[in-house]
Amino acid sequence: MPELPEVEVVRRGLEKILKDEPILEKIELKRPDLREPIPAKKLSTLVGEKLLSVERRAKYLLLWTKKGAMLSHLGMTGTWRVAPPGDERLHDHIYLHFSGNLRLAYRDPRRFGYFDFVQNPLEHPKLKGLGPEPLTKNFSGKELWESLRGKDVAIKVAIMDQKIVVGVGNIYASEALFAAGIKPALPAQKLSRERADVLAKEIKKILSRSIELGGSSISDFAQASGESGYFQSTFRVYDRAKQPCVTCGQQVKSKVLGGRNTFWCSTCQK
Repeated sequence: MPELPEVEVVRRGLEKILKDEPILEKIELKRPDLREPIPAKKLSTLVGEKLLSVERRAKYLLLWTKKGAMLSHLGMTGTWRVAPPGDERLHDHIYLHFSGNLRLAYRDPRRFGYFDFVQNPLEHPKLKGLGPEPLTKNFSGKELWESLRGKDVAIKVAIMDQKIVVGVGNIYASEALFAAGIKPALPAQKLSRERADVLAKEIKKILSRSIELGGSSISDFAQASGESGYFQSTFRVYDRAKQPCVTCGQQVKSKVLGGRNTFWCSTCQK
């Protein structure tokens, strides 16, 4: 599933494509639903409006007009691309037609994505109650440490909780904990204030680095340009079970934690 860096890479790609603020001329739905029903009537109120900006909140994309926004979640296999006439593909479920003969296509073979209408993000059920963005000043070691007080769950599970910090999925949680030297199974409430500073710093660094490299193309992820990401070539612990640790040479361990595969080095992460 695309995580924060992948969604941010897509956002930046769409922002470039839509930089001239084209007018949304038509929303063409090839099916009535994805993971949930698509509110075609509400979305139709945006037709005729300029596309003013492309924003991201957590793992959601918001394509804003002055009347509201289209909210898009990529699910597990969703992608956006420029699709001129003749470039129709299997599993294309949404076409956005803009002025200047620009057409965007949303393709999603597994249909776990989400497409909705938003006016006030603070009131939308998918967006309200979310934690801070990890790449902003609102997320720091102090805030992380305070949010973990009383949390009797593994630290890896905690930092994947969207109410604590948004967008830190399985890949980046494993990589950040390795970089910070913290064992994934450590009870979150036992994380020291000092180590919380280190972890917050590593989360920021790893997410930023992945964005620079175009995200991680593990399965079907592709940028809006169609290119793959390259961060997966830099993995230090994720998906490296039984391989030697890049730091100490000990065998990387793995187990399911919080329902997700987890990778760590028992020597480097205490």
